[in-house]
Amino acid sequence: MSEAQAAAATGDNRDAALTALYDDVHRSHMFPFWATTTEVAHDEIRQLMAGHAAVPYLWRYESEIEPLLRRSAALVSMADSERRSLILVNPGLAPTRATVSTMYTAYRLNDPNEVMPPHRHSPNAIRLGLTGTMNFTGVEGEDIVFGPGDMVLTPQDTWHNHGNKGDEPAVNLSVLDLPLVEVMNALYFEHDYKEEQGGRRVAAKEQSARFSPDYSAEVYGSGGLMPCFVPHERGSGASSPMYVYRWEPVRALLEAHRDRDGDPYEALTVEYVDPTRGGPVFRTMTFFAQMLRPGEKTRPLKQTASLLVAPMEGQGHSIVGDTRFDWRPFDTLALPGGTWCRHVNDSETEPAILFVASDRPALTALGLYKKWGRDGDGDTVRLA
Repeated sequence: MSEAQAAAATGDNRDAALTALYDDVHRSHMFPFWATTTEVAHDEIRQLMAGHAAVPYLWRYESEIEPLLRRSAALVSMADSERRSLILVNPGLAPTRATVSTMYTAYRLNDPNEVMPPHRHSPNAIRLGLTGTMNFTGVEGEDIVFGPGDMVLTPQDTWHNHGNKGDEPAVNLSVLDLPLVEVMNALYFEHDYKEEQGGRRVAAKEQSARFSPDYSAEVYGSGGLMPCFVPHERGSGASSPMYVYRWEPVRALLEAHRDRDGDPYEALTVEYVDPTRGGPVFRTMTFFAQMLRPGEKTRPLKQTASLLVAPMEGQGHSIVGDTRFDWRPFDTLALPGGTWCRHVNDSETEPAILFVASDRPALTALGLYKKWGRDGDGDTVRLA
């Protein structure tokens, strides 16, 4: 250390020298990772931890989302935009288009007989039917018409298009891992869909069907039985080859087991899985249907995974930290990783069914997935 530096580090010059040092560090797009004082101005650890973070938040479908969807449908046509979706932006992450740090939820209303042109992208996505029985998604040559509760996959890098084949408006909800893909600098969208016609590639506004409309159910709809006479590497091969999961069998499975004890932290929960591997449908996200029996209350649970919760039936509330969120069908509740949460079915006669999206597969792949609960005595126990 030079004499000038030593002089600057002591006495009355120190504060001025520190201020100049911090100014030069930030001007050079760096961050000083040392703590010289507990004061806010120079507590670097506190500053480092005070960045943008997702917060628990509830979006209400009936009073907030649906009215905005209907207004957008009246004002924005397909001639204006091929997309007409409302993305739920977490207040703690704004203006980033993220509902939790790794995923976003969007709602879309399609007018009758409205079908968008094909496109593909690097994020994985699902569509979940909310209203209407003729929601439409074509995925890699499989034309899928779906209704309330049905979940349709649009895996990364697969050509697909969305719309409505019916005569009534239809609303669906989508979940994408776009924020995760974006932060990894791997985001892309492509819209130049072409098909082979007369020996050359020409632009097409709709995919030609290459599979039967019920292909996913025909091939993969018998649990525990795997057809060996068809290829299973559909699309990019990085997801479940079963592109539609119908609500009816999911609901029937939950109903058939509603008298079981269930899990004290997660009630009756079933996971949507890849039938060829038994794991999650995507490498980045997984999805669940969760039944809370009449009057059921789960114990507090905390995990490193972030969740997006959309009630499909019934009504109840969740206690997240110290905050109560009352929910109804088609709302979305954001539960950032690291938050304590417990769910309560407010009805003493009817079940409540929750659709849940989780980024657990991504965390598991990185060795970062952990889960804790509070037992009947209120003590914290490690669950995973």
